[in-house]
Amino acid sequence: MSYPDQVYRGESGEVSAGFRPASTPPDIGGTGKDAIHYLATTATTRGEFGLYRVEMRAKAGGPRTHFHKSISESFYILDGTVRLFDGARWIDARKGDFLHVPQGGLHAFRNDSDAPADMLLLFTPGAPREEYFEQVSQLADATDEERAEFFVKHDSYFVE
Repeated sequence: MSYPDQVYRGESGEVSAGFRPASTPPDIGGTGKDAIHYLATTATTRGEFGLYRVEMRAKAGGPRTHFHKSISESFYILDGTVRLFDGARWIDARKGDFLHVPQGGLHAFRNDSDAPADMLLLFTPGAPREEYFEQVSQLADATDEERAEFFVKHDSYFVE
C-alpha cells in the first residue's frame, strides 16, 4: 500500500490549519437537546472526509437500518451508551468503543438509555452531510416520492 497522490505541491508548507474550540456552540440543536457539531466538513477537508460530533439526549432514538453506496461511516463513542447495529447484531457501545462500516454495510444507531450520549461520526470520502442533517427533520410533511428522492440524493438506503 502506498501514500495517496500529492495534493500540496509547495516546498515550504503554509498556514492553513483550522481550530475549533470546545466552547463553539453546535451547528444544529443546542444544550440539553440533540445537537450536531460540524468539526470538519467536506468543504474544509477538500472532500477527504467529514467529521461530526453528535450529542444525543436520553431516549433520543436514531435512524433505522440503512447503508451507503459511496461513503463509509465510522462511530467513536465519547460518552454514554449508544446502541450500534453492525449489520448482524446490536451492540451497547460505550466510551472508547469504535465501529467502522464500509460502503454497503448495514448499520444503525440510537440512544435508548436514560442518559445522554456523545459520539463522533466520520464519513469518508467527504459528502455534503450538513445538508442531510439540516433537512432530514423537515421530511415529516414530505410525500413518499420526495422522501425517497431526498434519501437517494444523500446516499442513504433504508432496509426496514
